Amino acid sequence: MKNIIINVQQVGKVVKGEEDLIILQDITFALDAGDSLAIIGSSGSGKSTLLGLLAGLDTPTSGNIILAEQPLNQLTEDQRAAIRAEHVGFIFQSFQLLDTLTALENVMLPLELKGNTQAIKEAQQLLERVGLEKRLRHYPKQLSGGEQQRVAIARAFASHPKILFADEPTGNLDTHTGEHISNLLFELNQEQATTLVLVTHEERLAKRCHRQIQIEAGKIANESAQ
Repeated sequence: MKNIIINVQQVGKVVKGEEDLIILQDITFALDAGDSLAIIGSSGSGKSTLLGLLAGLDTPTSGNIILAEQPLNQLTEDQRAAIRAEHVGFIFQSFQLLDTLTALENVMLPLELKGNTQAIKEAQQLLERVGLEKRLRHYPKQLSGGEQQRVAIARAFASHPKILFADEPTGNLDTHTGEHISNLLFELNQEQATTLVLVTHEERLAKRCHRQIQIEAGKIANESAQ
């Protein structure tokens, strides 16, 4: 029997102002450990906001999110950060690489923070796996957008996360490289039983996931399973 690793209970997100902006409302679903989920929908539908809430990067206005058996809404920011450090990898659409570190150093960072004595070796192997073995000593500003995305993906893999959240992981990549990275994501899903949660506009990538949730106007419009 699988364990539920993400449990979302009637979650809403509202930005307060002269007129309240409702971004998400009444989002409810659960995801088993080791599954893969694609969150799809039009631009501005609330997909990326939902992803941030699931990862504990932000807190909902209403409802509950239980991540790896931890109720995120009951935790402090420091406690949520500790949960992310232990369980979560995140591939940001904007990469979030450190400009003062080389590609190798960016990937080494999560390994070093965990006290991994093989940080250099493992980071090199990960960068080779994403096809950047000739870019180890390059800084982010010396890399193309697609190359930066691959560094970000290698860094996310480095922590061996139980859950990997990815916001448009192939959005900055050409078709060939995007297919290669997609394969890597699902290899991680299979090899390490890593739960994948992806926001994507790419139908082919979405269809590779076990489940799809379509968000429109802040609500779940449709759910499907492969």
